[in-house]
Amino acid sequence: MPQQKKRTGAVATTTLYIKNMVCDRCIRVVREELKELKLDVRSVTLGEVVVAGGPRELPMKQIAGVLEANDFELIEDRKAKTIERLKIAVLKLIRESDDGEERRIKQSEYLSKELGLDYHYLSTLFSSIENITIEQYVILQRVERAKELLKYGELTLSEIAYKLGYSSVQHLSNQFKSVTGFTPSSFKNLTGNVRKPLDR
Repeated sequence: MPQQKKRTGAVATTTLYIKNMVCDRCIRVVREELKELKLDVRSVTLGEVVVAGGPRELPMKQIAGVLEANDFELIEDRKAKTIERLKIAVLKLIRESDDGEERRIKQSEYLSKELGLDYHYLSTLFSSIENITIEQYVILQRVERAKELLKYGELTLSEIAYKLGYSSVQHLSNQFKSVTGFTPSSFKNLTGNVRKPLDR
């Protein structure tokens, strides 16, 4: 079953887990689409929606259809839910660490705390399903965020390195080139957009 049922007061609520929600626009689209279905949406965050009503009361086929029409996916498998929650936790860690806070947070402790699961279990599960390690995934997402910040052109490379928790500009440059094949400066000068969507 794709959701959890909880009772809050006299009204049952159901949590839906949704794949490919990676930004504020995604939250807005999901909220609007579910309200169009006349659902009582209680909260929407990256990867999770809480709606009033029990699972049997909800039009699950319609919900799945609306989500798929917008390139989202209702997650039913427990392991897939865990992987999606882990990815969202990584995105939050990278995006919400505007002051370089990420460097002061031990990644394994943060992810274990966010998901309420042992890091070794998370690491093994993630690697077996995604075919890369959590650490490699974090690097890929940090580089994608660096690409985004470079394209905006509002920060220096030094500021971007600090913002993303790199120990130095050289460390950022080395990882950036390893992942993209370009130096950050070369990437910034490119006219085309070679960013990879975060949800793929």
